[in-house]
Amino acid sequence: MRRLLRLKLKIWSKLILRRYQPIIIGITGSIGKTSAKDAIVRVLEGKISSRASSKNYNNEIGVPLTIIGVDSPGKNIFGWINVGLKAIKLILKKDEKYPRVLILEMGVDRPGDLNYLTNIAPVNVALVTAVSYSHLEYFGSLNNIKKEKQVLIEKLDSKGLAILNYDNESTREMVSVSKSRVITYGLSKGADLQAQDIIYNFSRGNYELDGINFKLSYKGSIVPVNMKNVLSESSIYAALAATAVGIYFDLNLVDIAKSLNDFVLPRGRMNLLPGIKNTFVIDDTYNSSPEAALAAIDILSRVKIDDKSSKYAVLGEMLEIGHYTEEGHRLVGSKVFEGNIDYLIAVSEKSRDFVRGAVEAGMAADNVFYFDAPEEAASFLKDRIRTGDLLLVKGSQGAHMEKVVKELMAEPEKAEQLLVRQGKEWL
Repeated sequence: MRRLLRLKLKIWSKLILRRYQPIIIGITGSIGKTSAKDAIVRVLEGKISSRASSKNYNNEIGVPLTIIGVDSPGKNIFGWINVGLKAIKLILKKDEKYPRVLILEMGVDRPGDLNYLTNIAPVNVALVTAVSYSHLEYFGSLNNIKKEKQVLIEKLDSKGLAILNYDNESTREMVSVSKSRVITYGLSKGADLQAQDIIYNFSRGNYELDGINFKLSYKGSIVPVNMKNVLSESSIYAALAATAVGIYFDLNLVDIAKSLNDFVLPRGRMNLLPGIKNTFVIDDTYNSSPEAALAAIDILSRVKIDDKSSKYAVLGEMLEIGHYTEEGHRLVGSKVFEGNIDYLIAVSEKSRDFVRGAVEAGMAADNVFYFDAPEEAASFLKDRIRTGDLLLVKGSQGAHMEKVVKELMAEPEKAEQLLVRQGKEWL
């Protein structure tokens, strides 16, 4: 049944794209896809008619649904009939309001996924955010993951644009396989689009988030950017990627910078929330990988808090990283110690290697705690934390670390609005 559904969605989508000829922006990468997509939406908003993937619509079902412009009806057969009717109507009768631009996340779980998705929706602009160890168990090696992501670049024609993260070695190397124009972005010298002089404006006195300031440099032009609602380095990468898309559409750099002022990261991605007892929680519970965890811990280490307060790294296990599981967890654990984080709270079986890594690096055993389940960790923390403490909560989807955040946030009644995985299917 699923195979037949996939076939029908593929056929309908290809016919719709043939009729409307939208510009397609394809986004893939081990981390940062959704943040980049949301930043692109912000940059194009009010300037160019566009539609972006919603929720986790980044696979063989979700991409066609975005092209058609409908939500998934789940197991409702009548809902799927309506999807088909909507698709056929778009094919037979032209809709003048169909978007000029489609922004499609293209996820990769197994080899061949990107080839399948790009056969449905050939891209004009290809963005690869990063290559890391996510889904390593299905690919066997980092190089195989790179080859899969690289398909998005290889399929671009000479009129397209490849946007590549210069700071990630694997994506930087994809420049050599592109037949199209390339714009690289990053924090390092050598990137075409570079963020310079970054300032993290976490107010020490009242624990209010004032955001990130940086200078955007491109071909000799420098434009100040102030993103007042974000804290993480990942938001800078998202802004840079979105700027490259804006350049493709000949938008002014100053206008692009202004459009990013109110950018907000998606739920569960380095969002700062007020916590109980006048504490603060950095909610990064959407997912995790060694690279993403290291980046989050780096931000936690940089934020200045009162000398009487403490920093906690509350980390759930990282899944789907195959033979890198033990090494990856140990590396993250050692980073917690090296970042001068006061306490490590490890949750779920594989996270025991966080503990081993931290203790081996030199962290006092009395400052490291392990729990089998997020509920246990939350209960422990509720009793332990004090005014002014700052907690980073992170883990893979399967670790369900959002349960910790829900128990620690000052306004749990807003959980459905602010946290990931609050639908009935997750509870």
